[in-house]
Amino acid sequence: MKKENRTIYFNGRFLVQPKTGVQRFAEEMLTELDGLIAGSTCSNYEFICLVPPENYPRGLPDWQNVRIQPCGRLKGNLWEQIDLPFAAQRGKLVNLCNIGPVLHPSQISVIHDASVFTVPEAYSTAFRLKYKFIYHVLARSALQILTVSQFSKKELSRYLHITEEKIRVLSEGCEHILRTQADHSILDKFSLRGQPYFLAVGSASRHKNLNKVIEAMHSCGEYFPRLVIAGGSFSQVFRSEETIPTDKLIRLGFVTDAQLRSLYENALAFVFPSLYEGFGLPPLEAMVCGCPVMASNTTSLPEVCGDAAVYFDPTSEEQIILITRQLANSHILRNELRKKGLERAQQFTWNKAARELLKILIAELFPLSVE
Repeated sequence: MKKENRTIYFNGRFLVQPKTGVQRFAEEMLTELDGLIAGSTCSNYEFICLVPPENYPRGLPDWQNVRIQPCGRLKGNLWEQIDLPFAAQRGKLVNLCNIGPVLHPSQISVIHDASVFTVPEAYSTAFRLKYKFIYHVLARSALQILTVSQFSKKELSRYLHITEEKIRVLSEGCEHILRTQADHSILDKFSLRGQPYFLAVGSASRHKNLNKVIEAMHSCGEYFPRLVIAGGSFSQVFRSEETIPTDKLIRLGFVTDAQLRSLYENALAFVFPSLYEGFGLPPLEAMVCGCPVMASNTTSLPEVCGDAAVYFDPTSEEQIILITRQLANSHILRNELRKKGLERAQQFTWNKAARELLKILIAELFPLSVE
């Protein structure tokens, strides 16, 4: 009898992309998997991360048990749709960042949310059309669809017209932000040391809704502390929103994890006014750093943040003003949220998520080979 090929390939295109939430998810998952494989019963399996033949802006991870293997000659979408399925043809393929090749016959895909359907105006036309098409193909051809919250599971089932039974929920982690020492130089650079400020993290995408907080700041006038916004624009993907200039608004652009940790640790509170989130990693990052969180009461955020945040209607400027004033003026409220946030964050670790992913991969890709 011919011996079964037990090779699991991972779509490594994320290693040449800017690091947003989905790229963070993929890299953290594979880093944890790399460690788990060493001490598990997976010695009969081969794990290979296939990557494009490009330069890697943040370098390649130093994995010991997941082998990184360049393949093909193409780049971008063409690499993903042509070179990748050819290189992975003898094994199973796992896509951790939403999309993958439409022609591979045996794959699993993690689709993080249904935002291209629910907030199409947030994306460029080309991006939106590509993702919708590939999502529909994968929904019918993939062995299993994974997603990151119960909310996203219901959304994907509705928009892709597949049963919820085909979708499994795999959570995320947040402890990565603690692996690097806080870089407090960012506070000195922008005169934030010892000064009260609210922190927001996100791109200029319309569904991140940051302008609503800026408008609230204008309405508050002198009563509103400074608002610090960290995050790139990623204009290739998102449509930009017009911004409102203010002397109390500080836009930092891209920041490192070390700088972001410092910003979390020193902020009065973290504000997350997003209109749509499949998971919402920044509030958990804030919590694990001891930063009080105020978050939108929509989509997946109450599911993720539980009772460790104060919630507001993201379309209501009045509610944003009310809660920011409460947080700015109440040391007791901020301390209560810090304590609850630290407890909540302990429920979300990359190790826990990777253990669940490994279990799913072996069971779904090799159903007769579970050890």
